[in-house]
Amino acid sequence: MVFTKRLREGIRRGRIRCSVRIWMRPHVKAGGRYRMDEGQIVVDSIRPIRLADITHDLARESGFSSVRDLLQTAKHGRGDKVYLIRFRYLPPGAWDVQRTAGDDRNERRTEADAQSSSDSRTELLRRIRRSTLKRSSMKTKGGSLTTRWSRRRGE
Repeated sequence: MVFTKRLREGIRRGRIRCSVRIWMRPHVKAGGRYRMDEGQIVVDSIRPIRLADITHDLARESGFSSVRDLLQTAKHGRGDKVYLIRFRYLPPGAWDVQRTAGDDRNERRTEADAQSSSDSRTELLRRIRRSTLKRSSMKTKGGSLTTRWSRRRGE
């Protein structure tokens, strides 16, 4: 994603975490990483919105002084579809920490995303249950009891 120079400092500082773009089709995807200066922009979500959804508050949140200012920057081509993109900036050398569902209360995950996440959690729990630990006691040469843990594969 390319940002105008006047917005970059606000993005690096974490004050700007969303952008409105008017494109013919999406140019980024959720989870994608895009270079900005030395760091990276990580897209948390992208969703279509209407022009009427662009409010003064959204313009301010995006780093613009007015809706008009935002639209002049967002509209640069033949695009007619409006997208709201939520993102975070990772400085050089930073580790990306996966967000949890409660991190951004303003965003709603789609049913497909929620189902996919639920399926992966379910699969992880199945794998944990199949691979349980079994405890057994053994006598050592000196006659004392010790506990040994061994991995038991699913039954």
